[in-house]
Amino acid sequence: MSNYQQKQSWSLQDNKRSEAEREAFKPTGKTSRKLSKLYVIVAVLITYLTSLTLTVGSKKTLETCLTSEFCFNSKDNVFLYALYVFSTIAIIGGVIFVAYKFGKRFGNAIKQ
Repeated sequence: MSNYQQKQSWSLQDNKRSEAEREAFKPTGKTSRKLSKLYVIVAVLITYLTSLTLTVGSKKTLETCLTSEFCFNSKDNVFLYALYVFSTIAIIGGVIFVAYKFGKRFGNAIKQ
């Protein structure tokens, strides 16, 4: 097979790129800003506001007891009940995240 019949590699492009074009995607040494703290704070605020909206929008008075002596309802203690709903949502989200991580590791262990 001659050189003419061989398939050209796309990355070489017959050396048509200039040196500046080759250097365009090299690392600059600057680290990208991590916004994970901001994202977590915004997610927590949105989740709490959602739970507050669910609590205020409920037409029935809902009551829950954490202990036998500490009970609260959704009409008298709106913010406390919203915190209770928020913690329930956070626990469910955490369980889903842990199950995802466990399943991913378990799947990778089975593949190997």
